[in-house]
Amino acid sequence: MSSSDRQLLSIGIFLIIIVVGILLVLVGIIGWDLFVPLILVLTGCGAIALAGLRAGKPQKYERGTFSTIAAGFGLIALGAAWYVFRFGWLYSLIIILLVIAAIAIATGLRHK
Repeated sequence: MSSSDRQLLSIGIFLIIIVVGILLVLVGIIGWDLFVPLILVLTGCGAIALAGLRAGKPQKYERGTFSTIAAGFGLIALGAAWYVFRFGWLYSLIIILLVIAAIAIATGLRHK
């Protein structure tokens, strides 16, 4: 899969995520206040899925699979922290620090 195909796939996935978010708001399953956190979480899941596709055939001068997975987990953590912020800012801080710690540990074990 060439780089332009992957970019097109990424754009297509993102547009589907936007449509799913809008449909969930229109149906009344979520409110507009949860629209952005939902988009962040689903985009993070999409990034992890694309990293799985990329792992089979990495290309030269392209972002590594591990960094794409880390970015995906970062987006998921940001969306979850945004949602949990309504219960207290400390919970959001815990989520973000926990994901950063997990990524740091995974990076340390990866380069060992």
